[in-house]
Amino acid sequence: MVNVSETSLADDKKARLKHLIKRLPNLPGVYKMLGKNGDILYVGKAKSLKSRVNSYFAKTIDHPKTRALVARIHDIETIITRSETEALLLEQNLIKEYRPPYNVLLRDDKSYLYVFISADKPYPRLAYGRGKGNHQKGRFFGPFPSAHAAKETLVLMQKMFQMRQCTNTFFRQRKRPCLEYQIKRCRAPCVGLVSPEEYAEDVNNTIRFLKGDSSDIHSALIEKMEGAAEELDFEKAVFYRDQLSMLREVQARQAVYTVQGEADVIAIASQAGMTCVNVLTVRGGRVLGGKNYFPDVDSSESLADNLSAFITSFYFQVTDDLPSEMILSHKLPDQTAISEALATHFDSKVVIKTNVREHRSEWLDLAKLNTNNALKTKLGDYLELHSRFGALKDVLSDVTDRTIDRIECFDISHTMGEATIGSCVVFDQGGSRRRDYRQYAIHDIQGGDDYAAMKQVLTRRYKKQPLPDLLLIDGGKGQLGIAKEVLSELGLLNDTLLISVAKGEGRKAGLEVLHFIDHEPLDLPMDSKALHLLMHIRDEAHRFAITAHRKKRDKRRSSSVLEVIPGLGEKRRRDLLNHFGGLQQLLGASQQELAGVQGIGPVLAKTVYKVLHE
Repeated sequence: MVNVSETSLADDKKARLKHLIKRLPNLPGVYKMLGKNGDILYVGKAKSLKSRVNSYFAKTIDHPKTRALVARIHDIETIITRSETEALLLEQNLIKEYRPPYNVLLRDDKSYLYVFISADKPYPRLAYGRGKGNHQKGRFFGPFPSAHAAKETLVLMQKMFQMRQCTNTFFRQRKRPCLEYQIKRCRAPCVGLVSPEEYAEDVNNTIRFLKGDSSDIHSALIEKMEGAAEELDFEKAVFYRDQLSMLREVQARQAVYTVQGEADVIAIASQAGMTCVNVLTVRGGRVLGGKNYFPDVDSSESLADNLSAFITSFYFQVTDDLPSEMILSHKLPDQTAISEALATHFDSKVVIKTNVREHRSEWLDLAKLNTNNALKTKLGDYLELHSRFGALKDVLSDVTDRTIDRIECFDISHTMGEATIGSCVVFDQGGSRRRDYRQYAIHDIQGGDDYAAMKQVLTRRYKKQPLPDLLLIDGGKGQLGIAKEVLSELGLLNDTLLISVAKGEGRKAGLEVLHFIDHEPLDLPMDSKALHLLMHIRDEAHRFAITAHRKKRDKRRSSSVLEVIPGLGEKRRRDLLNHFGGLQQLLGASQQELAGVQGIGPVLAKTVYKVLHE
């Protein structure tokens, strides 16, 4: 039965929004859709604010995501700009700051990997890392779409030019050459076995090679090899000969990419309601690899419109690198505005091309091929996920008639009460929503009290966030009772389906039991697709919590942890740290490796390992 007051409130909201839209100007700008509590649900840009905002309330809208957004809108705020370009820049700034739940945000928003040469004098370091702004000062080369591509390049540079990769702390502490020198991947500048002038030459050669200029290096190495042979310095001649050999091998392997230039090649494809975008990275005329994205876009829109939405999200939210060229599979409807906005944001001009020939056409064909293959593979997983959601709906048909789309799952992780972390993972019928994952540091509870930790996490979460269709708790009846208590206190108990998933007999996977508030427990068969879905979500929450907990725990620990270990005196502590090069390396050592340190032995190694990892 519909509550009269609720109907009245809905009519009042509808009339208020309709009046607000009528007063909007036909000017470019940004609009913010606000929820009941004033939280920002969606941020968008428009050439005409009045036309664009009004389109959300048309009766012909079929996309469920848009309908869900409109149902939650309680207010709309607008900001007028002087141009569409200004609106685009402002829109992306607001999205990056507030991360609205209904905007197109990329699920995998890690920064790309870069190879960098540090500014240390007189012996710079060669290394790699994510993002340009997260490391020491130096020169950056890339981006590399995959860790494998970056590491492969790094190993190649080591073999050819033998620059150091060790940290500055390790470099300063060396008294003799390390293993890298023995296997001819470093010239041991730490102990002065190479002069600053010779090392600077290796650095320059590395920079030139990474920039794609290898022909001059080839000629210079031949000249040096011949000069060393004439002076009867055969050891040095052999060194240059080996470098030449490796350089020829690399040039032969990459002969197909002998052209110059840098570009991001972006192709988009759509099938069965799923959209895939491939970003192929070309630097120094060489294809460094590609990466696939599956943005949550409206499949009823044109591919060109969806590509435009992806590009603005990608360059304003994910990458910090803008190439001189952008080669696209589709011409953008707002191409001029995007080009101007990117130029303003990066302070660098980019040329956007769609009609290309020769090698650029080959790059675009390669991006299209990868897009279609990735889409085909993903669709298999997508259909399986839909099948699992369908099976879950069938299993829960006797429990609820609620539509199950969004599922949130919670888990608690700690070690003997230390560094307690609560995790929340989010899934829908498109898979894991990683950008919606959250971690909660637990405070002011007794160590090891999982019930108190769960109560704190749920209270903090749902005081501010709307409830999902299904709230999943990792635990038995006790944790279910805590969740019920929290939702009752917040007045939200009837707004979601609450389930706890408990380990069955022997705590074996596949024997889980589902507990409900007002229904008998369900013991699903091991081959149930519904059970597989819930287990997958539960395990993901556990993994996310464990990862966060270990980071927090390891951050807390310092060398003082070693001081409380019985039988580990000052000398042995120093020997351990010197042997492994620091506490972080010590934490990564196995029990057998600890036992191999002089003066430790298997018994003490077991104690040390237990203290550090439990």
